[in-house]
Amino acid sequence: MSEAVVALNDPLADHSLGQRVLREHVASVYSTYGVSTLTHMAFVVVFGSIIYSQLKDPSLLFWMAGLLMADIYVFFTPRWTPSRPAHESSYWARKISRLVTLVSMVSAVVPWLIVPHDNLPMTSLLMAVIVGSCARAAQSLWPLKAALFGYTMPMSLGMITALAWQGDGLHLFLAIAGAAYLLLTLHAGIGQHKLLTQSLMLRFENEALAARLGEQIAATERASEEKTRFLGTASHDLRQPLHAIALFGAALENELRDRPEGRNAERLMRAVNALGASLDTMLDISRLDAGVITPAPQSVQLDALFLPLNHTFSARAEQKQLQLRVRASGLWVRSDPQLLHRMLSNLMDNALKYTARGGVTVTARDRGDAVWIEVRDSGIGIAPEQSSRIFEEFYQIDNPGRDRSRGLGIGLSIVQRLSRLLGHPVQMHSRPGRGTHFRVVLPAVDAQADMRVRQLSQTAVEALERERQWQGRPALPGRVLLLDDELEIREAMMGLLRSHAIDAHAVADEAGAAAALQQASREGRPFELLVCDYRLADGADGLDAGLRLSQGQGAAIPLLLITGETAPERLQRVRESKVPVLFKPVVADSLLRAMAEVAVAR
Repeated sequence: MSEAVVALNDPLADHSLGQRVLREHVASVYSTYGVSTLTHMAFVVVFGSIIYSQLKDPSLLFWMAGLLMADIYVFFTPRWTPSRPAHESSYWARKISRLVTLVSMVSAVVPWLIVPHDNLPMTSLLMAVIVGSCARAAQSLWPLKAALFGYTMPMSLGMITALAWQGDGLHLFLAIAGAAYLLLTLHAGIGQHKLLTQSLMLRFENEALAARLGEQIAATERASEEKTRFLGTASHDLRQPLHAIALFGAALENELRDRPEGRNAERLMRAVNALGASLDTMLDISRLDAGVITPAPQSVQLDALFLPLNHTFSARAEQKQLQLRVRASGLWVRSDPQLLHRMLSNLMDNALKYTARGGVTVTARDRGDAVWIEVRDSGIGIAPEQSSRIFEEFYQIDNPGRDRSRGLGIGLSIVQRLSRLLGHPVQMHSRPGRGTHFRVVLPAVDAQADMRVRQLSQTAVEALERERQWQGRPALPGRVLLLDDELEIREAMMGLLRSHAIDAHAVADEAGAAAALQQASREGRPFELLVCDYRLADGADGLDAGLRLSQGQGAAIPLLLITGETAPERLQRVRESKVPVLFKPVVADSLLRAMAEVAVAR
């Protein structure tokens, strides 16, 4: 860890901070070193010439020569540069303090050469020069107190003592005025030094805090990325065997449908579907983060949305002996009906989980241009210190044992993501022991105008429905080629497809799939559908392989992708490919329906 990030109350950190402040002080003083020295030399020549022309005192020439020699020594002696290491700052601070003290001590002689001449104009000029020189030097030497005192005191004291030595009232007055000015200058210099030091310390402390915050943010981002990778890998590894179990179970259920053993197969599939639902919940997080889900806003009648929600959760409320009230409103909103359904479903599910007595109420209220959908419960409530964490993934209130019956703790995290995706703000108010109130704010739409649009749309929907019923359900493809590197999944898929009279052929790699396609073409019995796993053996990309295979045999073969991926970047890539995709574990009905639709759409 760098010096800037060490705890600032640590002695080593304090020493390092002091070194940095001193270095800045030294840099400030040395920044005008060369220009100040040359300017001072020129001023000595001009001022000395004026004084000598008026007083004709040869001693002034010796003083000028001595002061110029001091300036030349100061100018050519080695000086501090930014390349000097920080630990040498104390040495360079002492050196420049000694140099300016030397110049000031030589300058302190001149009052004793001028004042005794009892020439008031020259004395006044001398005082003006010394006062101005002290004022200028004080501003440039504020960062180093030793240099400030070393330059101002010898010169000023030389003037004060020379004036006081004359003994008359005027010179005593001037001496007192000079002493007062010296004290004021030193007091102001000390104050400015403290202010400058404090500002530098605050700056470096802020830089240290910013660096520490940056490291913490980077560490948090790394932890989040590692969590995402872990979830993606764990989810994929769990989905593979679960996918095989679901396929074997579906085939078994189909074979035992009219036999007594069929009930056990149904129970098995219910357990598999429950586990699949948990994995799908984690997949939803990754899909939302990847931007795979795109909302399709439209006019939504809330009563039509509330009815299936009431049917879904009424049995569960009865089981817990809770009252569930889903009140009709006649209101319309603009939203994506499926995503809004999922959002409200998660809120209702969360309310029922944490309510032991009383009930849950779902209402919609008209608020001008907005509609408030409110989900209220009489459950355990949320403490203020926990309210900021309830939308975190896997966080659950009062569930340290991770009771599986209370879910995974992802529902509200999905609600938050859907809220951002749809632009529907979610507000929460809660009182511990009294219940929780969630409010979703949606844009309202004109019910009358939408009713006319709805009637026209309903007519078109009914026409399409009649046409679909007339045509019947799309037929399943006759021949299917499966590309999957895992033997268990190939066997399970083959068993399921053959139980539905589908001629299925399974291969483990792209080369085997290419050979099977060529043989089918030679025999005049082409495959009607290619089903490909996304992640193949040795890191091979199933999407790329499937696209090459589906386009490489002259006539394009429809491609259906199956994946257990949850990594956001991979899901985004699948979405951009426009290839139909199913997510493991795949329910048998969903698989057969997707195969029929993809094959028909060729």
